[in-house]
Formats: sequence, structure tokens, C-alpha cells
Amino acid sequence: MWDFSTEPDFQERLDWADRFVREEVEPLDLLFPGTTEPYDRESGVFREIVRPLQARVREAKLWAAHLSPELGGMGMGQVKLALLNEILGRCMWAPMVFGTQAPDSGNAEILAHYGTEEQRREFLEPLLDGRIVSTYAMTEPTGGADPGGFTCRAVRDGDGWVIDGEKWFASNYPYAAFVIAMVVTDPDVPVHKGSSMFLIPRGTPGMEQVRGTGLGGEPPGEGGHGYLRFTGCRVPAENLLGEPGAGFAIAQTRLGGGRLHHAMRAAGQCRRALEMMGERIVSRRTRGGPLSDQQAVRQQLADSWIQLEQFRLQVLHAAWQVDRANATGEREHARAARLHISAVKAATPGTLVDIAYRTIHVHGALGVSNELPLMRLWQSGPTLGIADGPTEVHKDVVARLLLQRAEPAEDGLFGSYHVPTRLEAARRKYAGQLEKMEEAR
Repeated sequence: MWDFSTEPDFQERLDWADRFVREEVEPLDLLFPGTTEPYDRESGVFREIVRPLQARVREAKLWAAHLSPELGGMGMGQVKLALLNEILGRCMWAPMVFGTQAPDSGNAEILAHYGTEEQRREFLEPLLDGRIVSTYAMTEPTGGADPGGFTCRAVRDGDGWVIDGEKWFASNYPYAAFVIAMVVTDPDVPVHKGSSMFLIPRGTPGMEQVRGTGLGGEPPGEGGHGYLRFTGCRVPAENLLGEPGAGFAIAQTRLGGGRLHHAMRAAGQCRRALEMMGERIVSRRTRGGPLSDQQAVRQQLADSWIQLEQFRLQVLHAAWQVDRANATGEREHARAARLHISAVKAATPGTLVDIAYRTIHVHGALGVSNELPLMRLWQSGPTLGIADGPTEVHKDVVARLLLQRAEPAEDGLFGSYHVPTRLEAARRKYAGQLEKMEEAR
């Protein structure tokens, strides 16, 4: 049975989350617009404003909803998470207030599965409680989309590992209590089999930040994305998370769900832009009449709504694919989920850029000013086109998975859909009937 409705009980919780985000959380974007401020656990903003809001989310039983119940989450499937993330995407502070901010959400899952009891007590528990934040370090200056270019390595030395190399764009490092880094441990095999995950506590000798990097518009040398350098950085053997060589598999596990979360939050941003576009169109007058009288303007609104609805349903369908794969454990279902996740990832930046641009355009000079949030929203599109793997990589994944099912034609010259060839086959198939029809004429 096909059903596009939401259970009434869960819809009530979504309605509460929507009101809460609009009324209580969105004002924080105006008061504290810095991109790093949500991650500073020592700030008065966190103590006086964020913690009380987080307590209300806990009371509503929506805290860290992406986690399993044994980790303090709600055990929601990806479809329900998608619907919630659409709401959280409206503002920068919402994921933090609801305990679902990246990269902490993925790092918590890694620690839950691969951390020691002591590591879970020292790092996982306060991370789940929202008292600390963390960093995930995978990308390198010499290799971003191509892990084959990674040069940061760890060598076994006695009862520990020694790490040397660099990592790039390690988000939230200035405030992180620990780093989870993917490092090459066996350079003699492909990186997909020769990389490993390490837990590196803050303050570990040999780990330093070369400089902080921000997004476009932030002053050079500042920002919450660390350029890290490891020089003889020693960690105990137990800080290897999982088996040696399993780093890439662990990374893909944490990134899959995150891509869906980012996509549905992008849908939430687009929904907010659409609200602004509609308000502008019915409020503004030009050439002696309302802007809504202009057919070209109405078409921009229609194009945006259609594009958003198509994208939103694509994300929800991908989330359903993941839920089905988790429920059945079937390899084919897992393959389908991977296909749909990559397709969603590839579609996300273009959708956000297109809708944000149309909204900016309708607002004229006000749209490109710093008196509306639209330029910041537009900028997040290209960012999402790079984060968690660039668009081109995911398009290639989609194409390769589709080509696995493609069969070559027996007639390699004209193919199996060649009309003259198919027409002749159709005539042979219905020869008897065609003959009777001819005789009856």
C-alpha cells in the first residue's frame, strides 16, 4: 500500500517542533549569527539560553532522535528523521538545540559501536548529553574527494600508534573535546582497505592547529574549520576504533545517514525561502500593480514549489529505502539505498541554489543585502555540493550502480529499441491476426 500521510501522534510532535523552532530557536540566528558560536560550550549563550532550550526538547522526547534508545535517542527510522530534519533545517541553531548537530551525531555512533567502556564513559556520555562537541577529520590538503591522495599515516609502535600528516577542514576543532580521524595504516593496499579510525583526545601532544579556516565572508585566519597537523602524535592501541583497515567502511556508515539529514534540512531551508518569496510577491508593487500580476514572477514561484516538492519526495523515498534495507538486511535493498542516497546528495546543492537564487532575484537589492538571510542561504548550496563528497562523485556512484543492471544489446549497432527491427518482430508476433484482418478487408 502506498501512503503519503504521517501518523497523527508523530504529526503532533512535528507540529510542536515546528512551533518551537520558529518561536524559540530562530531568534538565536539573529542574536548570535556566528557559524562557530553554537559549538562553544564555555559561552554564556550556551549556559543561559541553549541548555534550557535543550531541556525542553528532552521533555518533548525529541532529543538526539537519530540515536537508538539504548543511547538515549528515540530510535526513529530515517523517514521520521527526515520529516524532523526538514523542520530543523530552518535555522542554524536548531540541530544543536535538538542534539543532532554534525559531526557529533556521526561520531557518537562510531564511539557507541567501537569505543571501549572507558572511552564511552569519558567521551560518548557527555557528547550525547550535549556537554561537549567533537571533530571528524577525514579530508586532507592533498586529497579531498580522492582518498587515494591521503598521506596522513599511523605506524604501530610498541603499545601504541604514531600519527604523522595533515588534515583539512576539521570542523569545530577549536571547541572539540576529541577528534576522530581517518588515517592510512597500510599504504601498500588501496586506501579503502588500508585506512583506520583513531580517537585522539584534545591536548594530545603532536596534534596542533596550523590555522582556523572559515567560510566565504569570514575574516581570513578565523573560523571553526581546523587545518590540523600531526607530528609524532602518539595514541594508545585501544584508541584504534574498529579493526585496522576498517576506517573507510566506518566512514561510509556514518556518512550515509548524514547525507539524508543534510538533504532534508536543505529542504527546510528551501521551504523558508519559498515563504519569503510568496510574502514578497503579494506585498511588493511595481508598474502600477502588485508583483503578483507579473507572469514571469509567478512562474518563478511555481518553478520553485515544483522543484522543492520533487526534491522533498526524492529524499523521503531515499529515507524509506534505508529503513527497508535496515529492516530486511537484504543486499539488494542496501544497494538500492546506496543508489538513492547518492542521488539525493547530488540533487541537494542544485535545488538549494536554484530556489535561493529565485528568491534573491524577486527581492532585488534587498535580496543581496545583509538585511535578509538569503545570501547566506544561497552560499550553503555550494557548500553542500562539497561536504560529504562532491556532487560529481555521487553522480558517478549513481551511474555505476545503474550500469551494473544495464544489459548490452544483441545488435550492438542499432540497439534493442531500433524501430525497424522491432516493427519486423511485431509483425511476426501478430502475423496470424494481421493476415485475418487483411482477408476481412
